[in-house]
Amino acid sequence: MIAEEGRRIEVEEMGIAGGRQDHYAATHGGALGLTFTTSVNVFRIPLTQNVKKELVRRSILVYTGESRISGDTITAVLGAYEAGTPTVVGALRRMREIAIDMASALRKGDVDSLGELLDEHWMHQRSLHPSIPTARIDEIVETARREGALGAKAMGASGGGCVLVLARSDNPDRVRRAVSRLGNVLDFDIDDAGLTILRSAC
Repeated sequence: MIAEEGRRIEVEEMGIAGGRQDHYAATHGGALGLTFTTSVNVFRIPLTQNVKKELVRRSILVYTGESRISGDTITAVLGAYEAGTPTVVGALRRMREIAIDMASALRKGDVDSLGELLDEHWMHQRSLHPSIPTARIDEIVETARREGALGAKAMGASGGGCVLVLARSDNPDRVRRAVSRLGNVLDFDIDDAGLTILRSAC
């Protein structure tokens, strides 16, 4: 269960600070645009079969081998935002703009622009708090760039977990081989269905 108190979001049972976007993504499936104000608006971004195929072919998901509980980092970033810390406020503002541009790139099927935006997003995300980038994440990102990837960023609140790399159309295999030496490359696909109830208990 998620509860909102002011700007702070936490899972009630665990008492750990966290966001809400993952819950909506998992529930609705597919590519989504989400806006959070006094309510949550969900906009489905239609993807052609060709764009879906290209996203899966050119995206490389790497597990860093580093686990983390991100609640402390999220709490620190929220605190800095509420205090009006210029670097954090500026980074979050630009990340919001990038998210809008990413949605536009997806609608146009422009995977190259999406990759470039992914890279810029990580530059701003890593500046939010010292615990967000790790040596392993930086190594994966730099290796991917060196091999010609368009962009890469840590997933979620970072500090560990997975890194998403988006390769150019002509080099995903080369990038995949290079980053696979630094972490486990995970298979994935795009789930359009989201939450599906197979059987009701009622």
